[in-house]
Amino acid sequence: MTEALFSLTFAVAAPFWALMILLPRWSWTARIIGSPLIVLPVVLIYALLVLSTFGDVLPAVASPTLTGVRDLLGTSAGAAAGWAHMIAFDLFVGRWAWLDGRERGVPALVMAPVLLLTILLGPLGLAAYLAVRTRWRRPTIAATGPQRLG
Repeated sequence: MTEALFSLTFAVAAPFWALMILLPRWSWTARIIGSPLIVLPVVLIYALLVLSTFGDVLPAVASPTLTGVRDLLGTSAGAAAGWAHMIAFDLFVGRWAWLDGRERGVPALVMAPVLLLTILLGPLGLAAYLAVRTRWRRPTIAATGPQRLG
């Protein structure tokens, strides 16, 4: 079961990445990626992997040591759970960057390599996006002053 869940992890996330990278202007992409629930399938896989080995996971994360984490990730279940953890967070970060980039008007050709970097090396993709986004300002909404009721 662990092998199947490991293989399924990226397969359920890949369509969302494809939408953001290959079809960024499609109206359905904005509708789909607009929901934070896109990460839910990967989160459920992660939960299955962690809950099935909770007795091994809890000590390694409750009082982490390098040896404890290494030993946990050195198992098939631990590596599969670690992979699902990374895929879920990378997708959530990629989603945020894609939405923020659209709001700021960052061109799709700039976002595509940033999103690819996020898929492959999560935190480096986040760092790249944080650097890129400084070039585009978020549009401001004109203040209309306090609203009166009645």
